[in-house]
Amino acid sequence: MNLLNNALIQIPEPGNEPVYDYSPGSSERIILEAALAEAAAQTIEIPLIIGGKEITTGDLGRVVMPHDHKHLLANFHKAGTEEVRMAIDTAVSTQAEWQSLRWEERCAIFLKAADLLSQKYRFLINAGSMLSTSKNVLQAEIDAACELIDFLRFNVYFAQQIYREQPKSSPGIWNYMQYRPLEGFVFAVTPFNFTAIAGNLPTAPAIMGNCVVWKPASSCVYTPYLFMKILEEAGLPDGVINFIPGSGAKVGEICLADPHLAGIHFTGSTAVFQKMWKTVGENIEKYESYPRIVGETGGKDFVFVHSSADVEQVVTALIRGAFEYQGQKCSAASRAYIPKSLWPEVRKGLERGYEKITMGPPTDFTHLVNAVIDRSAFTSITKYIDHAKNQPDAEVIIGGGYDDSVGYFIEPTIILAQDPRFKTMVEEIFGPVLTVYVYEDATYEETLELCDESTPYALTGAIFARRREAVSLALKKLENTAGNFYINDKPTGSVVGQQPFGGGRASGTNDKAGSFTNLLRWVSPRTIKETFVAPTDFSYPFMKTK
Repeated sequence: MNLLNNALIQIPEPGNEPVYDYSPGSSERIILEAALAEAAAQTIEIPLIIGGKEITTGDLGRVVMPHDHKHLLANFHKAGTEEVRMAIDTAVSTQAEWQSLRWEERCAIFLKAADLLSQKYRFLINAGSMLSTSKNVLQAEIDAACELIDFLRFNVYFAQQIYREQPKSSPGIWNYMQYRPLEGFVFAVTPFNFTAIAGNLPTAPAIMGNCVVWKPASSCVYTPYLFMKILEEAGLPDGVINFIPGSGAKVGEICLADPHLAGIHFTGSTAVFQKMWKTVGENIEKYESYPRIVGETGGKDFVFVHSSADVEQVVTALIRGAFEYQGQKCSAASRAYIPKSLWPEVRKGLERGYEKITMGPPTDFTHLVNAVIDRSAFTSITKYIDHAKNQPDAEVIIGGGYDDSVGYFIEPTIILAQDPRFKTMVEEIFGPVLTVYVYEDATYEETLELCDESTPYALTGAIFARRREAVSLALKKLENTAGNFYINDKPTGSVVGQQPFGGGRASGTNDKAGSFTNLLRWVSPRTIKETFVAPTDFSYPFMKTK
C-alpha cells in the first residue's frame, strides 16, 4: 500500500543557486583550497557502477591534470562488451520497479542530491572540476556546483509542471493524461567541458521514470564519478543509472544496436551525433519503439557589432566570451563582425585586455585562462593557429603562442581575417581562438546575411548596438542563426530556468536543457477517457424516421 496516495505534494518552487565569489580570505576559499590540496595528494580508482555494484575490468584509462599532465589524479576502469550488455540488461530490468515509485518519491532523491551538492560536497566537486578539467574557480563554481544544482531542482519542478498538464473533460466523461517513461533504456553520452551537462543528461530522463546507461567522456570521468556517488547517497536505487566509462565507439556500437534502445541524450561533436543518428536509422527495424534522439552539438558562435555599440562592453564580451574556460564551451564566442569605424578602438581595447590576462594552473586563483583539456585538443587547436600564421589573407594579431611541456597551454589568440569565409571564421575550433572580420559600416544588413549563411551551425550569437532599429534588424536577419540569442551581452553563460539552452541546424535538436521541453522528450503520453455511464443503444437520432 502506498501511503502517499492521499497526498497532493507540491514541489518547492526553485530559485537559482547563489554563486560564491571565493574572494581572498573568505571561508569558502579556505575550505576549497584545502579540498584542492587533498584531492591533488591522492590517486583514486574509478570503477564502473552497474546495478549499484562497483565493477573493475583492469582495462585502465588515466585522469591527469591538463595543466600538469604528469600528475595522475585517477585511474578509471573501461567497460568492455560484457559490461556494456550488463548495464543495458540492468537498466531494462530495473525500470518496472523505478517507474512504480510515485513521481514525488523519485523527485525527492534528486532534491536531496541537489542539497548534498550545495552543502556537503560543493567544495569537493569544485576541486575535482578545477583539477581534472583545468577550470578556474569561478568556472567550476558556476558549472559543477551551481548549474548542476539548478538542473536537479528545476527539472523536478518541470516534471510536476508536465504531470499537471491535463486535457479538458465533458459532462459524463473524465479525460486525463498519463506521462509514461519510455519503453527500454536511455543512452546518455556526456561531454568533458561541463560537469553540469554530464550530470543532467542521465538524470533528466531518470526523473521522468526512465533507466539510463551513462557513458561519460574519457576526458571527464572524475567529477561524473563523484556525482554518481552523491546520487547513491541521496537514495537512488541500484540500476536506475548505470555508469560505464569506456571507448565511445565500443560502448556506442553495442547500445545503438540493442532493440531496447528508447532514447539518446547526447552532448558532443556534430560529426559523432550525425553518425549516431545514421546508425539509429540503419537499425530502425530492430527497435521495439522509435528511439528519441536529443542532442546538443557544435557551434560557431558569433558576436556581431553595430556602429552604435559601446566599445568597452564589446571588448569585455569578446574577452570573456572567447577565452573563459579556454573557449571550450559550445557557446564560446568564436567569430566577431566589427564595423570599420569601431575597429581601431576595439582592437586597442582587446590589446589592453590581453596584457592583463594571465595563464596558468587553476590552483592559482589569479589566472583567468588555464589549460585545454588534453593533447588531442591541443594539437587540433594549434593547427588552426599555425594555419592562420601562414596564410596571406589572415594575421594573428594577439597571442598565438602555445606550450605543452608541463600542461596543455595555449595563449588567448585573436586572428584578423580579410576573408569572411576564412577557415577559422567558419570551422568550429573549440579553443581560445577568436577570429575577427571587419566590415564596412554601410554593409551592416548584407553582413548580417553573411553571418547567417557562413556556417552550418546555429547555437549562440550576440548583437551589440545602442540603436534599437539595428537590434531589430539583427533579430530578423539572424532569426535562425542561434537558438540562444543575446542582446548587448556575451553569447555564453545561460542559466537554468532563465535561458533554456540549445540550438538548431548542425548544433542540435534544440530541445532546450533547462526547461520543461527537454523533459517532455523522456515521456510517452497515454490519453485515457473514462465514460461514467456508457450508452446502451447504438442508434443515433438521425436514424429515426420521425
